Amino acid sequence: MKIVDLIKRDMVVPALVATDKRGILEELAAYMASHHPRIDRAMLAKVLIEREQLASTAIGEGVAIPHGKLGAVGEIVACLGRAPGGVEFDSMDGQPTYLFFVLVAPESSTGAHLKALARISRVFKDPEFRRRLLAAGDAESMYSVVADEDAKY
Repeated sequence: MKIVDLIKRDMVVPALVATDKRGILEELAAYMASHHPRIDRAMLAKVLIEREQLASTAIGEGVAIPHGKLGAVGEIVACLGRAPGGVEFDSMDGQPTYLFFVLVAPESSTGAHLKALARISRVFKDPEFRRRLLAAGDAESMYSVVADEDAKY
């Protein structure tokens, strides 16, 4: 599974403005809803926030993978966001979170959803990949970093 199969070029937000966990999730939900007419912003925000209440999706090293399921989507959709100043996201390592990769899967999805989470988690463990994403100047550059990394596999 390739990350570029999940995320489209217009689904990269290089400068999230929210400064807390709830705000980040609401901002990402709003962005995704504005690009996917079938996604309801409030419903997606609710799903992501409820998932975070179970356990933080921040996996450490500045990365979080918020995720959830919605009946409104027919396939997995994704969004990559960056908070340049970092946000407290209850990360496993106690450090701020800068990179957010949101995955939204259909309610019926199981295997593909889990494979996508595993793939993203594995790629984001690479410190050089994270460094390049954080240094990228804009959304197009961030997408290119993801595409370049994907080409290695």
